[in-house]
Amino acid sequence: MFGIVKRLRRRRLRRQPFPAAWRAIAERNLPFYRRLGDDDRRELERLIVIFIAEKSFEGCGGQGIDDEVRVTVAGQACLLLLRRDADVYPRLDVILVYPTAVMVEREEHEGVIVRAGRRIHLGESWTRGMVILAWDHVLSGARVGNDGANVTLHELAHQLDAEDGAMDGTPQLEGGARYRSWAKVFSAEYDALKATLRRGKRSDIDAYGATNEPEFFAVVTEMFFEKPTALRRRHPELYDELRAFYRQDPASWPRR
Repeated sequence: MFGIVKRLRRRRLRRQPFPAAWRAIAERNLPFYRRLGDDDRRELERLIVIFIAEKSFEGCGGQGIDDEVRVTVAGQACLLLLRRDADVYPRLDVILVYPTAVMVEREEHEGVIVRAGRRIHLGESWTRGMVILAWDHVLSGARVGNDGANVTLHELAHQLDAEDGAMDGTPQLEGGARYRSWAKVFSAEYDALKATLRRGKRSDIDAYGATNEPEFFAVVTEMFFEKPTALRRRHPELYDELRAFYRQDPASWPRR
């Protein structure tokens, strides 16, 4: 019964016009929005409407929630869903937005607290329906779309990773062959990144990706959408795996 109600509600939401004020926010804050083709832009708008209708945004630490916050977060989140014919983050319920980097008192793994301690976070993604974001970094990451650093893409990639029940660096894929190809390429690239850093050398992939496999997936997702040409040139197999998963080819987007 719930599934029928959800489908009917989604159908109504998809027919809603995209508000002109929201479009102005997207054009101002989301450089990729202007680079998408007309069909992709319309589909992104439909996904944004659904995301905003179904997810709860809560301001923390004095942060207000307005259309700019909602559209800027939702637009980046829904970029990861474009063309994938996927549900709209079914495990995500709440986005907590702080004005700036947040001090977190605990760490969770698969919904279980595994370590206590104070850590400064620009964002955090939990498997129990919550994402925490720092608005100043959300906005700067959105507006500067070519530096490979985007906290919203990073944290929402974690949500995609967790949709199969485990945040392990491997999202839900289609068929055994895809899993085997993914494991081969991602394991090799992850090991190569760690080896490069152990030698004291720099990598074009952010060093935070060497933390563990889930962080590697989130970091290369940022790079895939923000520095796609460099990723395709230097890590072609990794780029191809991400292109197959996201069903997008941002290295070929026109410049606008």
